[in-house]
Amino acid sequence: MPLKSRNRGSQPLAPPTRAMPPSRGAWVCHFAVHPLQTSALQAPALRVHALAALAALALTALALLPGCSTLAPRSGAKVLIASDSTAAQYAPGRWPQMGWGMLVQCSLDASVTVDNRARSGRSTRTFIAEGLFDALAEQTSPGDTVLIQFGHNDATVAKPERYASPADYGANLRHFIAVVRERKAQPVLLTPVALRKFENGRMVESHGEYSRVAREVAAQTHTPFIDLDADSMAYFQSIGEEGSKKYYLHYTAADHVPAFPAGISDDTHFSEIGARAVAALIGRRLKELHIPLSKHVRPVKLDTLQAVGEPSCGGPRK
Repeated sequence: MPLKSRNRGSQPLAPPTRAMPPSRGAWVCHFAVHPLQTSALQAPALRVHALAALAALALTALALLPGCSTLAPRSGAKVLIASDSTAAQYAPGRWPQMGWGMLVQCSLDASVTVDNRARSGRSTRTFIAEGLFDALAEQTSPGDTVLIQFGHNDATVAKPERYASPADYGANLRHFIAVVRERKAQPVLLTPVALRKFENGRMVESHGEYSRVAREVAAQTHTPFIDLDADSMAYFQSIGEEGSKKYYLHYTAADHVPAFPAGISDDTHFSEIGARAVAALIGRRLKELHIPLSKHVRPVKLDTLQAVGEPSCGGPRK
């Protein structure tokens, strides 16, 4: 059974040189009020009252449609992130390890701030049970955007305290989406970012059932959606099995990396350049979703990414 809180779509991303199609599952609302031309509404006072009533009725109707947002980002709007270690914040002593949530700001203009609430080791189950989602919801205001990405830890059957079955994972995602909408904010659902897993030179699917469930939940709830699993698989496939190692945590003792003196071989978590790449993939999709946040997105060029030793922004934009 899904845990209860105390509170009450896209094609695989092509290599950087190719155009990217719009995301599947994005729910776009188009609405226009046309001037009334009837002779009965020629009097200015009557016309103003009638148009105001019509606009109010239309906005109310739109608000009832799942996934539709009638709120533009207010000045100082936030992007909040509900996720796991792939997106989490890391202290400078952990460099070169970074989470993609540390670099999303680089794809946004200065009017939007990022509140990264991602926590290492969390699944949808534990993010709820530990009160982390309640805390995020309390800090969510109308017009904010909430990025939701889980699945890595939900699938860990060997760790029952984290494990969420695909059915419970889907129910928990629905709960997240419903609460964000109650706060008059915009949820965006992401599939879990790909693990670096190659077979015979081809990157293979790692999150199968969980990515499938996330896609279904996004479609059924009309939630704006980024297929980060497919996008990251396509991107790292374009780089290749050997070339993609530098985007994850692959170091030997001879590399003399202070955070990993004995070396590390980790195909789940990202180096700085990997986190920058994943954040840039997300930024490009946010631009395409046609949600209020989209007009504040400034995509970063994937082919010019460089590690600088800290989560600062800069460099060429698309």
